[in-house]
Amino acid sequence: MNRLVARARTLVAAAVIAAGVVHPAAAQFGPRNNRVEAGTPSSQQVNLLEDVRFDQKLDAQLPLDILFRDETGKTVKLGDYFGTRPVILALVYYECPMLCSQVLTGLTSALDILKFNAGQEFDVVAVSFNPREGPGLAEAKKATYMERYKRPGTEGGWHFLTGPPESIAALTKATGFKYVWDEQTHQYAHAAGVMIATPDGRLSKYFFGIEYSPRDLRLGLVQASERKIGSPVDQLLLYCYHYDPTTGKYGLVAMNLLRLGGALTVLALVTFWIVTWRRGADPAVAGAGHRA
Repeated sequence: MNRLVARARTLVAAAVIAAGVVHPAAAQFGPRNNRVEAGTPSSQQVNLLEDVRFDQKLDAQLPLDILFRDETGKTVKLGDYFGTRPVILALVYYECPMLCSQVLTGLTSALDILKFNAGQEFDVVAVSFNPREGPGLAEAKKATYMERYKRPGTEGGWHFLTGPPESIAALTKATGFKYVWDEQTHQYAHAAGVMIATPDGRLSKYFFGIEYSPRDLRLGLVQASERKIGSPVDQLLLYCYHYDPTTGKYGLVAMNLLRLGGALTVLALVTFWIVTWRRGADPAVAGAGHRA
């Protein structure tokens, strides 16, 4: 009975995070040494979320030499997936009953809208932070999300890794990803979100929650690539939109928008003046006007 109650608390708290009722970087539920008892004031229950979160480490270097195993069982270095393209990094575990699947589903749904293709403009690297999971689970999880992504030929851009405790500890420390194991529910308490890293392995953006704006992901990838991918429209949007690390979203920058509007107005006036001056200076045009 106690275990059922504890599991119910887990699912309720996870739903609160997914709904964005608390800060988007907060935890799925509290650590095992700080339980919610019946009648506990809501102000005290919020404290349960403090020890499970993302501590953002923007521009921090990822440990690219740590070892994992890919979905085929091959030993790989994290750095094998870096060097040429930005990387979307998701820290999950494959037997998670709810939140991790929602993170990967939300990510896949957003990427499905983008014209960018995994394996061409970016890579996706999902890493299990459960050291008891192995390549078999990773392979099954990859098959699930490749079926959702439905873009043949992009399999080489999706990577599902498992690894030993020391590699997991190094990666979660570098990314500021805080989580704990709950003995009562036999589940991990963890935060929900994904990260974007530059081709050389520096953390560029954090996006929180289980649903991700395709526009924000695209702009994040363009920025992380040092604007080597994307269109002129993307470059214009990056001028008008600013990444806010406290929310993990891009917001419109009013001042930049005003500057852009002013610049376009000046350009329009200069263009109008040049066209008018040329028409007046053209003898043929002037003569035609005089004869009329």
